[in-house]
Amino acid sequence: MNSTVLTEHAAGSPQTRLISLGVFAVVLVAAAIYVGVQLGHDLHVAPTSPVFEYVLLGVALTIALAFEFVNGFHDTANAVATVIYTRSLPASFAVVWSGSWNFVGVLVSSGAVAYAVLQLLPIGLVLNVGTSTGFAMVFALLLAAIVWNLGTWYLGLPSSSSHTLIGSIIGVGLMNQMMNAGNANAAVDWSQALSVGKALLFSPLIGFGLAFALLMLLKTFVKAPELYAEPHGDKPPPFWVRCLLILTCTGVSFAHGSNDGQKGMGLIMLILIGTVPGAYALNKAVTQGETQSFASVAHHASETFARYAVGAAPVASPRGEIERYIQSRQATPATMAALVSLSDAIGAQVAHRPTLADVPQHEVNNVRNDMYLTSEALRLMEKDKKPAFTADDSAVLGNYHALLDKATKFIPTWVKVAVAIALGLGTMVGWRRIVRTVGERIGKQHLTYAQGASAEVVAMLTIGAADRFGLPVSTTHVLSSGVAGSMVANGSGLQWSTVRSMLMAWVLTLPVSIVLAASLFWLLRHVF
Repeated sequence: MNSTVLTEHAAGSPQTRLISLGVFAVVLVAAAIYVGVQLGHDLHVAPTSPVFEYVLLGVALTIALAFEFVNGFHDTANAVATVIYTRSLPASFAVVWSGSWNFVGVLVSSGAVAYAVLQLLPIGLVLNVGTSTGFAMVFALLLAAIVWNLGTWYLGLPSSSSHTLIGSIIGVGLMNQMMNAGNANAAVDWSQALSVGKALLFSPLIGFGLAFALLMLLKTFVKAPELYAEPHGDKPPPFWVRCLLILTCTGVSFAHGSNDGQKGMGLIMLILIGTVPGAYALNKAVTQGETQSFASVAHHASETFARYAVGAAPVASPRGEIERYIQSRQATPATMAALVSLSDAIGAQVAHRPTLADVPQHEVNNVRNDMYLTSEALRLMEKDKKPAFTADDSAVLGNYHALLDKATKFIPTWVKVAVAIALGLGTMVGWRRIVRTVGERIGKQHLTYAQGASAEVVAMLTIGAADRFGLPVSTTHVLSSGVAGSMVANGSGLQWSTVRSMLMAWVLTLPVSIVLAASLFWLLRHVF
């Protein structure tokens, strides 16, 4: 059966499509109303801004959600590819089902991946996101990612939205460094880029190896011929096989939401902080009790830092010293003295307010930047184990770090809802091309039920583990390499023309997105 007929059958009956689309439409309208009401409330309670800033906010949010929409073409479509191809669920229902679990995954996500991606950016751009340079950065990296993702989707190649976004961020950082030669704060955080690069590089290899091993184990211990059969016409698989495939699709969708769905959320937060800092620079959900506790913890943290700043003279520019440390990773007594000053300032600014929501508009950015710099310094000190804090001091600083992150690294629920809906809409539009590639064009034989289940289980576990450690990985790469691993394990062989095209897309994604984003950033810097 040719692939066009296959995917048309997989789409389900007209009645199923109508019901699924109706459910999705109701959810979409409800979500849009919720997002609009929440955003309107936040803007209403925030100090009034010029009309231009609201227009800029609308355009930036539209582009950011467009990135998530295109992300749905690639990554979320991969999550439903096997369940659609094997006819375990009609495509229209599978998309709604997957979107629902993506939504749940996004809602329970910690935000760690979102902010891990932002840590790639030069610290100067993050701190000054509300400037013309900050807006040029956001627009450049989002537009570059959208252009490359649309191109590879059109060709039916499972390219990675994660790779594209990471490449775009690096491109913006490199151009910013070139345009600000000699400014250390304009440089890319290459240590963080290396950590992210390792996760993106090794996750497909893990996907290939584990899927290969899992299918070999199944063939050895599970003697059920129906599990190793290919789909026949539009007939669904045996009930227990169908349940297995739906379960694995559910797991991958949830894992995708909790990891991949976060990447755009961090950029949306940068947009919100840059345009409406009064509403989003600090977490207004922090309660009065937590705020007062925060002031006390900041005081204890300052005392702790002071014990490691013996002999250091007062620092003229505490922020400048911390920015130097973040770039060099070389802590000195002056670094600790700077952290004493910043922590004292943070504690004083917070102690005089009932809650963070009461921090005056003209102080919000200063408070947030002090908190963000201190948090980043603590993150690096914990990672490098330098200075060697005592166990008691580490406990105090760990508590302080957690409170700083809660105050500055948060994702409002309406942002998560908006991202989940954009992903779902993208999946509904783009699933056909990806399903054909995953089901028929990677191996020389069509995908069997066991191969689909093996690839999905491995993708679910790999992405879930990466989310646990706050590392961004590509659903596309993990699942596609898992399918390839299962094809090799089954002796099905690989279609090297498709594999070469996929590898070429994977190899080109980083350099092309780097060049695209760097060029757009240079251009937009002369526009804003």
